[in-house]
This record gives sequence, C-alpha cells and structure tokens, in this order.
Amino acid sequence: MESGDRQPLVRKCGSSYRTFPESTARRLDKEYLRSLHNKRLYLAVFAAVLGNFSFGFALVYPSPVIPALEAHPSPGLRLDQHTAPWFGSVFTLGAAAGGLSTMLLNDCLGRKLSIMFSALPSALGYALLAGAQGLWMLLLGRVLTGYAGGVTSASIPVYISEISHPGVRGMLGACPQIMAVLGSLVLYALGKYLPGLPRLVLDWRWLAVAGEVPVFAMVLLLCFMPNSPRFLLSQGKEEEALGSLCWLRGEDTDYAREYEQIKDSVRKQSRQVSCAELKDPFLYKPILIAGGMRFLQQLSGVTCILVYLQPIFKKTSVILKAEYDAALVGLVRLSAVAIAAVSMDKAGRKILLFVSAGVMLVSNLTMGLYIYFVPASHNSTNMPNMTLVSSAHPPAEPTNYITLIPLLATMFFIMGYAMGWGPITWLLMSEILPLKARGVASGLCVVVSWLTAFTLTQFFLPVVNAFGLEVPFLFFAVISAGNILFTGCCVPETKGRSLEQIEAFFRTGRRSFLR
Repeated sequence: MESGDRQPLVRKCGSSYRTFPESTARRLDKEYLRSLHNKRLYLAVFAAVLGNFSFGFALVYPSPVIPALEAHPSPGLRLDQHTAPWFGSVFTLGAAAGGLSTMLLNDCLGRKLSIMFSALPSALGYALLAGAQGLWMLLLGRVLTGYAGGVTSASIPVYISEISHPGVRGMLGACPQIMAVLGSLVLYALGKYLPGLPRLVLDWRWLAVAGEVPVFAMVLLLCFMPNSPRFLLSQGKEEEALGSLCWLRGEDTDYAREYEQIKDSVRKQSRQVSCAELKDPFLYKPILIAGGMRFLQQLSGVTCILVYLQPIFKKTSVILKAEYDAALVGLVRLSAVAIAAVSMDKAGRKILLFVSAGVMLVSNLTMGLYIYFVPASHNSTNMPNMTLVSSAHPPAEPTNYITLIPLLATMFFIMGYAMGWGPITWLLMSEILPLKARGVASGLCVVVSWLTAFTLTQFFLPVVNAFGLEVPFLFFAVISAGNILFTGCCVPETKGRSLEQIEAFFRTGRRSFLR
C-alpha cells in the first residue's frame, strides 16, 4: 500500500482526527497489529526493565545481609534489634523520595532519560554499601538505592505503556515485575553461594558490587533506544515522535495511522494541569484508582515479607533452611509473574486481580492462624526473649512436617501477589492515568506506595516483638479482602484497549469505549 493510499483511512475533522466507521476501524486495527514487528520494541523494553532488575536486587538485599551484619565483629557495622529495622525499611523511604522527584523528572527529562538518571544514585548507593565503614554508610547506601528504585518504579511502567501497542501491552507491562523477581532471585543465589567461594568474595560487600552490573548495562542499552512518541509529541517534537514510532513498529507497517491517533489525543490535552481541572472526573478518578491500588498493594504486606523473608522462616522453624526457602519462594514468584504475563492480554486484568486477592487472603489467614494455634514445640514464635532478627537464640530444629505450612502459605501468598496485584497495579497505573498528568500522577502513586511500605516495614518488627508474628499476617488478610471489594467496585477492564480509548472512557464515562 502506497503512503498516499493510507491517508483516506484517517480524515481531518475540525481540529481533531476521526476514523471511519467503527467496524472498519476495528478491522484496520487487527490488520495493523498482525503486521507489526516487535523485535525492536522488545529490545527497548528489555533495556528499560534492567532498572527493575536492580530494584528487585536492592529491595531484598537485607534478607541475607541482616544475619551477617548482626554477627559482624566490628561494632560500627553490627546491627541490633533497633538498627536492623532501619536497615530494612529506609530503602522504602528513599523510594518515596524518588517517586516524589519523578513527578518533575518524568515531564522535564522524559521517561527514558528519567530511567537513565536513576543509574547515578543507584551506582553511588551500591558503592557506599560495598565500602561501608560505619552504620551511616549502610543506611545512606540503602536510601540511595531506594531513591533509584522510586525513580524507576514511576518511569519504567509509563515508558513501556507509551511505546507498546494494545496487542502486547499487558505482556510487556508484566516485564518490570519479572525482572524485579529475577533480581531478587539472583540476590538470594549470590547471598547463598558467594560467601563460600575462597578468597574471591567478602560476603555482603560483594553482593553490593554485583548490583552495579545491571545498572551500567541499562544505561549503555538505553543510549540506543528511542524516547516515548507520546512524550515527544507533548514536547512539540513531531518529527522525532514519528521517527520513534517508525523505529518501534517497523518501516513497512501503517504506523502513520497510529501516529495520527496519538497526535490527536495529545492535541486535546494541555501540558499543565491546573488545580481547577483536578475536580474533573477525567483526572481525579484514574488518579484515585491508581493511588488506591498502590496503597492497598503495599498494605497487603508484600514488602515486609520480602525484606524479612529469611528471618520469618527462621522464626517459624520451617523444615528447610531459611535461605533455601527464600530461593524457593522466589522461583514461585517468578513462575506466577510469567503466568500473568502470558494470560493478562487473554483473561483480562480484573479476573487476575480477583484471583490474586483471593489467594493472598487465604494464604495470610492460614499463616496467621498457624502461628497462633501451633504449639511452641513446633513453632518458635512463642519463645520468650527472641526477636525476629535475633541470632542469639536460634530456633529449635523442626521436628514435624507441619512446619511446612509457613513455607507453603508464603509460597501461595507470593504466587497470588505475583499473578495479579504485583504486575497489574503497575500496568494499570500507566494505562489509566491521563497523558497530561501521567508524569506527575505516576510519581504521586509511587510516593503513596513507598511511604506505605516504609511505615509497614518500620513497624513490622516492633509489632511482631510486642504482639506476635500472627498479628501482622491477620491484618494482611483483612487488607486482601478489601482488595477484592476495591477491584469489583473501582477498577476498569483495559484489556485490548488503546491508551486513547481508556482516556475516552474516563472523559465521557461511556463503557462502550472499553468493550
């Protein structure tokens, strides 16, 4: 088809573009999706999600490191029951600061440059952790790696959603979670095997050195990737936007038609959001939904469980060693995210959210009831004078297979989280937020998310030490029930819809745009 033949497919009407009859538009959309070559798109997504690999690596860094630092011979580096919670939770405080700064970075630098910018605090943070000579260096390193994680959390999902097309956006939207899980698994594997290598490693310090590798690889690859066409259009760079879309879709495809649709959507929206506009349901509804999902996702307890995974398993005396349990949970998490990636564009977002919340509810309830009812002979949580991170009084060796219940409950919780409320909350955030507020609103959602995570991780250990490990798990079960209600009442189905169709739904309230 010649370029001149393409133009009648989209005709100008006033100041906007309008397509031909809906049946024709649907047929053209299907033909267009079949014609796309996604190799370059996949490469761009891979380059971006290396930032999530580093994020997942840094997030669970305390899990194998806290036990090592509790037994460290140097008093300046030794952690106790007061400093260990800060080492685990201060990462999320840095992530909240990163999300806050991304409210400006996303719109000033763009999505791609914001992701690349995160490499600076990340590299510096890992360097501080690797060369730490005092507690302040450990905490500052955690803050900086957390800050980088907050920037990538707000920028990478938006970048992926804006360069992807509806046919693969769900699958690619799950890639950040997949890479974060891979990062966590690599950390667990290195934490287990690196200390045993003769003279090549210095335990936890080399874990931080290893964290530098994906950071530099991300920056190198992103130098050759295009920026988001939607962001370029919002900056008035039409030729660059067209070239970016051409590179992502392929020169022999009808990318000009998609370009006009994107251009029409960008043209309808001003660059700045005024306070008066926040009263418009078109803006506040998607922001409240995205923020609410991020809030409920963290209240479900996933960050606490991941950060303190090995100490939790030691305290519940599971029948396997804690480090093996952590790696097993990581493999389950990876498998569940992969299932979500494959099924998200087929089954839809809402059904996976319902299943995910249901599995988390049952798992947390099982864990809480197990800890409460199982006798102290099988469960060390009732042992006096023993904190969750204490290594001075190791738990007794498990003598009954009933101690597999905490492992199985945690595995199912992570599986449920990873197949729904993990990847889909990030994907929906990038899908439903309007373009004119996407940079600011995504940063705001990340701030809400990580401030919630910081509060939970900071108070998790004191609550456990004061009231028992069952209390937070029963609380997480109640939140999971709330997730089910929130999904049914507030979350729209976005499967197979373009970002422009999703915006039209919130602008008009007509559900026909999402059918």
